[in-house]
Amino acid sequence: MLTYFASDIHLHPSRPETARLFGEFLAGPARSAEHLYLLGDLFDAWIGDDDLADPFNAGIAAALKALAEAGVHIRFLPGNRDFLIGSGFAAAAGLSLLPDETVADIGGTPTLLLHGDTLCTADREYQDFRTLVRSPAWQRDFLAKPLAERRHVAEELRGRSEAEKRTKPMALMDTNETAVAQAFAASGAARMIHGHTHRQAHHEYPGRERWVLPEWDHAGGALACDAAGCRWLALP
Repeated sequence: MLTYFASDIHLHPSRPETARLFGEFLAGPARSAEHLYLLGDLFDAWIGDDDLADPFNAGIAAALKALAEAGVHIRFLPGNRDFLIGSGFAAAAGLSLLPDETVADIGGTPTLLLHGDTLCTADREYQDFRTLVRSPAWQRDFLAKPLAERRHVAEELRGRSEAEKRTKPMALMDTNETAVAQAFAASGAARMIHGHTHRQAHHEYPGRERWVLPEWDHAGGALACDAAGCRWLALP
């Protein structure tokens, strides 16, 4: 049973090359898998399922739905940019929604799947912001705003995020090894797969391993796993 994993695709109309690459992945390599897990930040910003009328968003949903109709089971868990994806998008894209952290049997190995931002515990400013925007009250208030206002807020947040990347120390934005160890212990998993940090890597620990998925702003890429283990899948 072949399973693919991808994250941090950051789809946005201003990045047509990334959208083209992702579309080719869905129409090509992804069809050889039985399962595709998207581990957050599929979109660079998602302001609510009522934005599905936007042609760009509708096109992405249609491409995912075509993959699902071809027999691939697609599962999505939220990232820090698209945590407002809900049942409306899931239905349009033919995928299933997963909670923030999920343990799945991947090729016979219990595997913890998560976006990865919860592992970056040294960045307290971000963790406080994450707690705020994940609260039901904040989301209810935000989704009550007109679409145009939400787009404006999202663009401001995108700009602030890019500025912070240039000023915050890289170590501050990376995963914390204590948080990683705690996540392994709490889940009982032997493998962990996540994205978020944009630092593609394979980390090995005694009896455990952690795979960090690449971002798609440049070449992109995915992880392929089955009973024989995991390996990187480079995109053409």
